[in-house]
Amino acid sequence: MQVAVCGASVCDDELLAAAETIGRTIAEHGGILLTGGRSGVMAAASRGAQKAGGVVVGVLPDLSDGNVHLTVRIRTGMGHARNVVLVQSADAVVAVGGEFGTLSELAVALKEGIPVVCYRSWDLPGVVHAPSPEAAALAGLRAARNAARRSG
Repeated sequence: MQVAVCGASVCDDELLAAAETIGRTIAEHGGILLTGGRSGVMAAASRGAQKAGGVVVGVLPDLSDGNVHLTVRIRTGMGHARNVVLVQSADAVVAVGGEFGTLSELAVALKEGIPVVCYRSWDLPGVVHAPSPEAAALAGLRAARNAARRSG
């Protein structure tokens, strides 16, 4: 199961703590974490998954190394177009807060029928809203597991 966690590169401490909890929970339940590989929500989720011994894949927009918590770095050099690669690689997407980049990732996921869970993020038709970071991670894992069963 591959679960993408999307969110802003700059956000408040509450969202950073939530993202770290989500990343940790995904890893503890055997999920592979995908992020955009940079700072903010992406780094916090990556840190949580890394601390839990999980695999953390960063789909980077440029040719940089991304954050220090990544296990695998995919250097796309595609700028914002990498959002499509990130989402299409996921069995489910969990959004934590976010700006317009996050919105673009959610739009791609919804268009492609990839399940989306939001924690303090965009209010869009077709997304599941989670009341806590743990609930968001577990809902994302459940959706990813169900999506993997349908495709495999």
